Amino acid sequence: MEWLLVSLGLVILLLAGDALVRGAVNLSLRIGIPALIVSLTIVAFGTSAPELLISIQAALKNAPGIAIGNVVGSNIANILLVLGIPAILAPIHTSHCNSKRNFVMMIAASVLFIALAADGFFRFGNGLVLLGALALVLGSAFYQARCHKKAEAAMEMDEEEVEGADPDMPWWRIIVFLFLGLVGLPLGADLMVDNAEIIARRYGVSDTVIGLTLIALGTSLPELATTVMAALRRQADVALGNVIGSNMFNLLAIIGITSIIHPIRVDPEFFEFDFWVMLGASLILIPFVFLKRDITRIWGVILTVLYLAYILITLT
Repeated sequence: MEWLLVSLGLVILLLAGDALVRGAVNLSLRIGIPALIVSLTIVAFGTSAPELLISIQAALKNAPGIAIGNVVGSNIANILLVLGIPAILAPIHTSHCNSKRNFVMMIAASVLFIALAADGFFRFGNGLVLLGALALVLGSAFYQARCHKKAEAAMEMDEEEVEGADPDMPWWRIIVFLFLGLVGLPLGADLMVDNAEIIARRYGVSDTVIGLTLIALGTSLPELATTVMAALRRQADVALGNVIGSNMFNLLAIIGITSIIHPIRVDPEFFEFDFWVMLGASLILIPFVFLKRDITRIWGVILTVLYLAYILITLT
């Protein structure tokens, strides 16, 4: 029964997250916020909303392993699985992308996250530091957006590529989407956290392992779906940008906001393996970002196998 409720919670989270993104995107465009800004902020934050709600619920219910494991596991899955599976279906031509600045910021965010975790707790002050770093990331995104604005044709393309945008959507539908998202997200998060804890206790598995595997994989599904479609459409910049942006939001926004609401204890177990896997997985992207290599099908297989190996090691 608990597995069914976890699955139900995940479905509610995915549907509510999609509804929130659609409502927020169309509300923003209706009140005149540029589409590129919407893509870089509201859509990115909206797709991370399930992770945010799960981490907050887990922290409040004294399940810190789920709160941090959800984020760390999701970041590992985003790189190894979310880039690996789409690359198997269609090579991702990252040689045409210019993601150096965002990649460097993602590595910096990972190092900052691990350094703050060494304190043993993510407290109010740590949360402020993470949110301060997020403000710098968003400032850089706004600067890049202003540069793109100069090219009118690029702006038109951005209007078309904002997922969920519908210029003709009536106000009542926007309100319904926002309502469903705001109600569904906490409901789905509550179902997942409560029943994941029951499963963990029943099988003698720690909250940390459940967060790193079951919950992290589930909350990475929106990124996986987005990246698969981007790879099939040969939009490598969207695929790579989706992963890098999501990972930065996970580390800076989710843990930053959660630790301001409630302190999160850091299990020393994370320092034995998982933090370094997360950092190592991020560094794997160096050839694709700096050396202009494509993520070929062979690389897709390698990344996917590495993720499966990580899951097996974590579960044993």
